[in-house]
Amino acid sequence: MAAMTFAPDEFKVGVNLFGVTNWLRTLRSVPPYWESFRKALYAEIGDPSTADSVRLHKISPLFHAQHVKNPIMVLQGANDPRVLQVESDEIVAAVKKNNVPVEYVVFPDEGHGFVKKENEMKGYSAVLTFLDKNLKAAGGVNQ
Repeated sequence: MAAMTFAPDEFKVGVNLFGVTNWLRTLRSVPPYWESFRKALYAEIGDPSTADSVRLHKISPLFHAQHVKNPIMVLQGANDPRVLQVESDEIVAAVKKNNVPVEYVVFPDEGHGFVKKENEMKGYSAVLTFLDKNLKAAGGVNQ
């Protein structure tokens, strides 16, 4: 999503697989039982409760969704403890608001990434269909 928001002319389409779109929310929502992981993330990416919040806002695709101009597909696990579904819901709504084609697939029985083989097959099949349709329409693949 960062590529589609910050370099919208570089890609004809984009696929977001369980991806962060709001660093502020993602970092604030790290569960307490991941304390060492939270500390490592804050050290690497920034602490949303400090002045780092300004930078985190600047690098969060959600707050720049108006720049997306090419079709995107978003895949999300409903039980994702790392990237909450609300993030994907929000980026999808924000991009649709600009009349950009969006395909959104939520897997009710997945978390952060695919665990179930049938979901993985369904997800990657949907990505292939999306890319085939949208890249051909954009003239990016020989027909």
